[in-house]
Order: sequence, then C-alpha cells, then structure tokens
Amino acid sequence: MATESGHQPALIASMRELTENFVDEADLDQTLGRVTAAAVELIDGVDYADVLLIDGGRFRSVAPTDAIVSDLDELQMRTEQGPCLEAAEDHTAIRSPDLEQDPRWPAFSSAAVAAGVRSLVSFQLFVQRGPSGALNLLSRSPHAIDSEGEALGALLATHAAIAIMAANKHRQYRSAIASRDEIGQAKGILMKEFSIDAVRAFELMVRLSQDSNTPVRVIARRVIDSL
Repeated sequence: MATESGHQPALIASMRELTENFVDEADLDQTLGRVTAAAVELIDGVDYADVLLIDGGRFRSVAPTDAIVSDLDELQMRTEQGPCLEAAEDHTAIRSPDLEQDPRWPAFSSAAVAAGVRSLVSFQLFVQRGPSGALNLLSRSPHAIDSEGEALGALLATHAAIAIMAANKHRQYRSAIASRDEIGQAKGILMKEFSIDAVRAFELMVRLSQDSNTPVRVIARRVIDSL
C-alpha cells in the first residue's frame, strides 16, 4: 500500500492504467483483477478484495486477491445471505465496521471473524444490462476503512461497472456480427434454392419470422442447418 506522501501519485498512475486498459480489454476477469489489486494497493485498511459477479442469475467470485474472499463469497451463496450478496442485489453500499459486533449475517460474520476478517465495505456495481455485482473490500482490523477509503472504493466500483458494461457491449457487437453473417449466408441459400434475388430472400425470412414469432437470426440459422 502506498505511503501517505506517495499516495496521490500512485492513485493517479493506477487510475490512468485502469482507464487505458479496460476499454479495449476483452478479458473481463483480467480487467476486474486490476481493479481489486488497485483497491488493496491504494486504500488504507483494505487487505483483501474481489468482485462478486451476477451473470444470468448465477454468482461467482471474480479476481479475488486472496482465497479468503472467494471462500466467504461461496458461504454467502450457499446460505443465501451476507453483506456482499446484499450489496450486489439490493443496496448501493453495505458497511460493517466490526463484524464481531454485527448481528445481521450470523453465519457469515462468524466465518469471517474466524478467518481473520473484521470489517468490510461492499459497493453495488450499477449496470443497466448484462452482468452486475459488487466490489468487496475486506480488512483484518475493525473500523479500518475511513471515509476517504470509501470514496476511493466507490470510484473503483465505478471503474468495475464500466468495464462490465464495455465487455457486455463487446459481446453484443460480436453477436450482432455473427447474426449478420448467418443472415447473409441464409439469404444466399434461399436465392439459390428459389432463384430469387437478395431482397426477396430477406423478405422471405422476415415473413417467416413474423408468422412464427421467431427472430430473423433464428430463422437464418434454421435455413443453414437445413442443408
């Protein structure tokens, strides 16, 4: 973790690296790994971090800086309760300054304290579509993350959310390209089969789509698979 005198340059350098890398990064897990590593390096009192990612109703621990975090996430998913799970699903941020004195999640708090984790902050990742989740910052000491640390955590959570949205857009783009190629291939098949031009072939697929309430890309795939 940076010293107080070196904290600001380290913060600026880290934020620049995150901004430069996540936009074109195809591997979301690597991008989130940079975020969790930055959280431990830059935020005083933070000893562990990860992202609890929700994708298609499934939860997984991403980019944990230590196995302790993923173990505690697994416990939360198994018991269906815990601060990280609660932040990911329902709240802007969840804070627990001292888990030993926190009665909200008995099973989680007991396991966390036994593992040496005494306090945490979890930030919900705001994503309109696609995967979402929470950035989780954990400490071995109670009352370890102050208001400045929380502000930095919120900033890193924003970076994580933007990275998730960028990855989702990338997947949508690749899917659109694949659909376009399949539609073009299906048009060629119909043109040859029925001796029609490209416009008539596409109109035929659109009519089939409307009659069966099926997306055109699915119709195209069926035409290709019929060969």
